[in-house]
Amino acid sequence: MTQGSAGAPSAYLDDLFAEFRAGPLRLRNRFAMAPMTRGKSPGGVPNAENIDYYRDHAAGGAGLIITEGTYVRGPAAGPVEAVPRFYGEDSAAGWRAVAEAVHAEGAAIVPQLWHTGVERGDDPGFEPEISSVSPSGVNHTGQRVGRALTSDDLDTVVESFVESARLAVMCGFDGLELHGAHGYLLDQFFWAATNHRRDEYGGTLRQRAAFPARVVAAVREAVGPDFPIIYRYSQWKGTDYTARIADTPGELEELLTPLVEAGVDIFHTSLRRHWIAEFTDHADDLSLAGWTKKITGLPVITVGSVGVDSVFRGDRIDEAQADRFRVLQQQFGRGEFDIVAVGRALLADPEWVNKMRDGRLAEITPFR
Repeated sequence: MTQGSAGAPSAYLDDLFAEFRAGPLRLRNRFAMAPMTRGKSPGGVPNAENIDYYRDHAAGGAGLIITEGTYVRGPAAGPVEAVPRFYGEDSAAGWRAVAEAVHAEGAAIVPQLWHTGVERGDDPGFEPEISSVSPSGVNHTGQRVGRALTSDDLDTVVESFVESARLAVMCGFDGLELHGAHGYLLDQFFWAATNHRRDEYGGTLRQRAAFPARVVAAVREAVGPDFPIIYRYSQWKGTDYTARIADTPGELEELLTPLVEAGVDIFHTSLRRHWIAEFTDHADDLSLAGWTKKITGLPVITVGSVGVDSVFRGDRIDEAQADRFRVLQQQFGRGEFDIVAVGRALLADPEWVNKMRDGRLAEITPFR
């Protein structure tokens, strides 16, 4: 391995090229490709273009590939017909080929399993005859959208996640990620703005975490004790960047503890800016990833504007990005996270990880 010179800003990332191990999961480095929706799977089936896309990113150096969000069977999982699905024989064949291509390049891969809930809206392009469903049939503004999930619906949602989880095992994936972030279905149970339920799945934070924890527990039972389950969550939502579920470390512990007890192995804390402290009035100056690690003791993936908003000239990068790499190094050194997910920088340049490793900054295609 030829890493950047000691004085180069890319050298701040050198420690992240160490191997990662957690149970059966083995990664060649601490860089993950973040999940990014593409909508390029006609009929919901991964095709040759999708195989090449994921193969290229694995060849580019990422240790872990987290796929774009993939719909579970439903009901009413999402609005876009060309988003890939993670159920059915045709999709299974496509995903099996993706996993094989990624493994051939030395990377691990997990699918992100996704249900959009109320964010599907009232005019979906995919399965328009089915009403959207969510915890209470309302969006974050209180507007009525679709209908609330019944007890039978909840059973079906659980089984849909279980079906996709079993398929991940069958297709040779290295684990799976449950999408519980950004205001989608599982997150809608967490968020008081979208969860007005009066049953066991509404009320306190622990009660609002009960249904996502039920999904985790069912998936854990289906895949066994040794298949890694990653859980992605966020404070912010796609419809409200200022949204918060937990305002204190104690509230965050209420939210996360049921998920840990249900069988989560790794948390993926979705941040818009990895360097920002989560609870600014607290003595511990930790990011959400750092608090998650401190509270749960589990491995954590951080993310948030790594490698973007920067200028690459020759073998140098601008001072703003150098400062962010320095902060990332410090956060890793303090044990705030174990893996860093990179999104837009990898979208612009699939070889970003290898080029950063080798100090080939002049060759990086920057994200615009």
